[in-house]
Amino acid sequence: MASAGISSGTLTLSSSSSTPFSHCNDYWKFSKFPFYPSPASLLPSISPACNCRCQLSAALPQNDLKFVLHDALDSSGQNTIHARAARDGFCSEIKKLSSIERETSISFYGGVDLGRAALHIAAEDDSLISHSSVPLPVDDFIERLDNLSMDYCCHYSSSLSSSPEHFVQCLERYLYIDKGFQRTKARNLVEHRALYLHSVLTHRSGSASMLSLIYSEILKMLRMWGILNFDVEIFFPHDSNSSPKGYHKQKSKESDQSHIMTSQSLLVEILKDLKHAFWPFQLNHTRSLFLRAAQAAHCSNGSNNTKESAVEIASAKAAQHRLQRGVWTSVHFGDMRRALSACERLILLKTDRNELRDYAVLLYHCGFYQESLQYLKLYMDTKNSSSLEQSSCSSSDMEEDAVEKLMVRLNLILMEGWSSHSDNRNFIFNNSDPW
Repeated sequence: MASAGISSGTLTLSSSSSTPFSHCNDYWKFSKFPFYPSPASLLPSISPACNCRCQLSAALPQNDLKFVLHDALDSSGQNTIHARAARDGFCSEIKKLSSIERETSISFYGGVDLGRAALHIAAEDDSLISHSSVPLPVDDFIERLDNLSMDYCCHYSSSLSSSPEHFVQCLERYLYIDKGFQRTKARNLVEHRALYLHSVLTHRSGSASMLSLIYSEILKMLRMWGILNFDVEIFFPHDSNSSPKGYHKQKSKESDQSHIMTSQSLLVEILKDLKHAFWPFQLNHTRSLFLRAAQAAHCSNGSNNTKESAVEIASAKAAQHRLQRGVWTSVHFGDMRRALSACERLILLKTDRNELRDYAVLLYHCGFYQESLQYLKLYMDTKNSSSLEQSSCSSSDMEEDAVEKLMVRLNLILMEGWSSHSDNRNFIFNNSDPW
């Protein structure tokens, strides 16, 4: 977004009926100058602290973790230059996440450019699946995102000096009616483009996370220009149909707290949407992603339903067959590449130890046994080192049983002399379980 660059302080505007944006031409000249955000607008809106996430951030290793995806694709002959550059861009953004900003509402300006971070996510996945020699034009989509704020000021300049309620009404009319943005129905896996910011900006249909991000970016731009003199919070919907809505923060209720998205929680939500959409084991949505993959590896107690078990076994064999043939994705059966990339980025955010476990089970299915065991050990070390009673990070007895079985199996595999990609560099074509 627009960067802070003026050394003489902030721009302050009166809230009279006349604004600098009465005419678009005046606005375009005005918008070329970068401004520090107003100090009043920087007062943080702190979400109720999630002790689990805060302490996990400190518990997870600070050194660079060794990930598998990009090296594996390189070894199979795919160029990952653009994917690596996009991952570096994502890492450079999340490094700006301070402990305070991790729990600060997305409605307020901070060090992390959430729009750019989301576009780096899209750029990496685009590179993974398109094999294009040209990277996704992140800066062009940043400009398109900025233009939404500029265009709003051109058409609704009077709302900037009106009441907070009237301003929210105008902004939502602009987003959801004038511009036609709409919420994609709950986890419509056919509409994967609803999960990527560049596609949502193009097609105007997106997930609750994407619409919340766009809403928040407009608010932050208006604050950076010093023309929003009150606090607007975003209500993030937890149902499957509603769109994000704004409200005057001073009139918020206690029940609104659970609907406030922080910079960290929004990034987690974006990545979890991708992880769910592209998880290679899509059957039995009553179970966690990990248990689905563990069941496919025969490390979880199966259902007593013979028909259901037969379908799950067939699905697991189909997934293994696709990987052996070099097919990483299939309609209704996820995409191993994008599932792995989502897991790796979630681990980088250091918010939930279960991401280590979920990544490990995917590595197992890809034939990276040694790396899978390393991540499971890291998961267990992180779990044992935490003294918290972590409800949001806790695992079921069935999941813990599956972890133990998978670790036993991996130890036996490695004792038998099976290694990972050191002996099986092209794991895409040969990743069969030794048993």
